Amino acid sequence: MDIVFVRELRFKTVIGCWDWERQIEQEVSIDLDMAWDTRPAAETEDLQHALDYKAVSKRVMAVVRERQFELVETAANEVAALIMNEFSVPWLRVAFSKPRAVTGSAAVGVVIERGRRD
Repeated sequence: MDIVFVRELRFKTVIGCWDWERQIEQEVSIDLDMAWDTRPAAETEDLQHALDYKAVSKRVMAVVRERQFELVETAANEVAALIMNEFSVPWLRVAFSKPRAVTGSAAVGVVIERGRRD
C-alpha cells in the first residue's frame, strides 16, 4: 500500500486540561501518514481516484478547532476515526503535537496508528 502524507499541519486552537489553557489558543502540529492505493490516480491522472489531502486537512482542522480537546490523546484518536470513516482510509498514523508546550522541548505529543496496513 502506498502512503499519502501531510506534514506539520499547523494551526491554533484551544487545547489542554488546565484552566489557563482553556482561556487561550495554542499551536498544534499534526503529521498524517495514510495508506492509499495511488495507482488508479497515477494511471488516469484523475483526482477522483486520489486521496484529497486538502479536503482531509480542512476537515481535521475544523474538527480540532470545533471540539477544543483537553488531551492530545483524545484529539489524535478523533482525528484518526474521522479520516478512516469519512475518507475510507484503511490505515493511518497520526502524530499530534503541541510545539514548545514544555519548556526546553521542541514539542510534546502522541503518535498513534489505527487500521490495517496491507
